[in-house]
Amino acid sequence: MSGQRVFMDFPITATSHTLADYRARGGYEAIGKALREMQPEQVTKEVATAGVLGHGGAAFPAGRKWGVITLNDGQPHYLCMNADEGEPGTFKDRWLLEHTPHLLLEGMLLGAYALQARHTFVYIRGEFDLAYRRLADALEEAYAAGLFGEQILGTDFACDLVIYRGAGSYVCGEASAMLTSLEGKKGYPRNRPPRLTVAGLYQKPTVVNNVETIANVPYIVKHGSARFREIGTPKSPGTQLLSVSGHINTPGVYEVEYGYPFADFLANECGGMLRGATLKCVIPGGISTKVLTAADIMPITMDHQAFLAAGSQIGSQGMIIVAEGTCMVSLLQVMTRFYHHESCGQCTPCREGMGWLEKISNRIVAGRGAPSDIERLYQISRANDGTTICGLGDAAGYATVGILDKYREEFEYYIANGRSMYDGRVEVAV
Repeated sequence: MSGQRVFMDFPITATSHTLADYRARGGYEAIGKALREMQPEQVTKEVATAGVLGHGGAAFPAGRKWGVITLNDGQPHYLCMNADEGEPGTFKDRWLLEHTPHLLLEGMLLGAYALQARHTFVYIRGEFDLAYRRLADALEEAYAAGLFGEQILGTDFACDLVIYRGAGSYVCGEASAMLTSLEGKKGYPRNRPPRLTVAGLYQKPTVVNNVETIANVPYIVKHGSARFREIGTPKSPGTQLLSVSGHINTPGVYEVEYGYPFADFLANECGGMLRGATLKCVIPGGISTKVLTAADIMPITMDHQAFLAAGSQIGSQGMIIVAEGTCMVSLLQVMTRFYHHESCGQCTPCREGMGWLEKISNRIVAGRGAPSDIERLYQISRANDGTTICGLGDAAGYATVGILDKYREEFEYYIANGRSMYDGRVEVAV
């Protein structure tokens, strides 16, 4: 098995998401400890010393982000939890929202105390129904218990939290677009600088953290950064929740320590390949990360440094396992359709480029592709690299180039013959 647990350390029951059950397993002890024994800057220092990395995709150290906020500067500060989990293949944040919402609320309280944020926000994906209801019910329980509002736990600390439901825009998972949407405007990403920690929500200093990032904070404060660093690897401390789907026997959400061998993960947690199929490749962190072949991924451990060295990233921790017999041309078509649909249209390279990527992919799959289409896909991907306000155009390019680099021969065959090299031989499909 994959070692220690930070999140999945309790049995899932009909009441495990409630305040009574959360308190029975030690919930809200961390905020009590912080309010009694620690100053706000000490909480930030503990998070920084723990070395917890952001779990939303960029893996930026949470403590460094918090440390940028200047305390006692006379300005309102805001803390926002990004629960707009829209990356295809990713559903690990939903597990936390549905099964342990009070852990997230306690993490928000600790973050608000550390950052002197009187008002906090959760921006949750609009399609999440059970997750929203669980979080809303938990917040109501917490207010009734005096854990939000004024004089929390008999102290001078006060904090309110608002849950804001998104409207299904993938681009609002980007932090600045999320804040723009939260302000009631169209969810367009913003140019930076200024950084959000300088001019974020309502142009005030704002910290935006992913759900899983916030969920680490109660453990760190309660047990200390030294204990947290005993888990995982020196450069990737702690654990990670992985949402795994595709051609495996047991898809789902799993918690593993950083540094866990991928081969063990595939065999033990994933139950091996579906119907004994052969592993072809893995999309390791949501479709925005570059694909890794079986030869690339089987020897490595599951931590940020290993994935970077292999040519990809852990990203948003949404792993898609792909079996031999899957047509990568058709898979790219699905991806480009998604990116075209989700482009907000603010930036010309993305607005036009995403449409061109989809049109070319559709043309190849329809049997009307030209040999020059492969280079066109490369050119459009390069044109979007670093030329847009947010990373959607970059991500689409990474996904496209990643597949073309590894499986160019499938595109050449499809264009030359008007059909997939797997036609008539596909046993499993994504």
